[in-house]
Parts: sequence; structure tokens; C-alpha cells
Amino acid sequence: MSGIQFKMHQRLIHKFKKAGAISEEKAVTFDEADLDLQEQYWLGYFAGIFLGRIKKTRDHRYYI
Repeated sequence: MSGIQFKMHQRLIHKFKKAGAISEEKAVTFDEADLDLQEQYWLGYFAGIFLGRIKKTRDHRYYI
């Protein structure tokens, strides 16, 4: 993982933790996690198969 990828991944994880999205039951939307446009762009990358740490629910909410 490159430097920018690592930094963005850590930033997203921090924001989801801060929003309390630590389980599927507590998953939040990217608006609730207060993600900016750049973070929303990267979210699709990290919530996919890459690393598998950020997960996406069927109703488009996210958690770690």
C-alpha cells in the first residue's frame, strides 16, 4: 500500500470509529461519518475487496 493509500485508510477508520460504526448493527452512512468528497471516493476502494477492514451493508452503510 502506498503512503497516500495508507493515510486515507487510517483516516477513514478513524472517522468510522469516531461515528461509533464498529459493528454491522451500528453501521453509518458516509454523511453520518462526516466524510468529505475525497474520503467518499476512496471509500468505494477500501470497502470493496481491498484489505477487508471497512465493510459495507446492503443498504449502503459502512462499519469497521
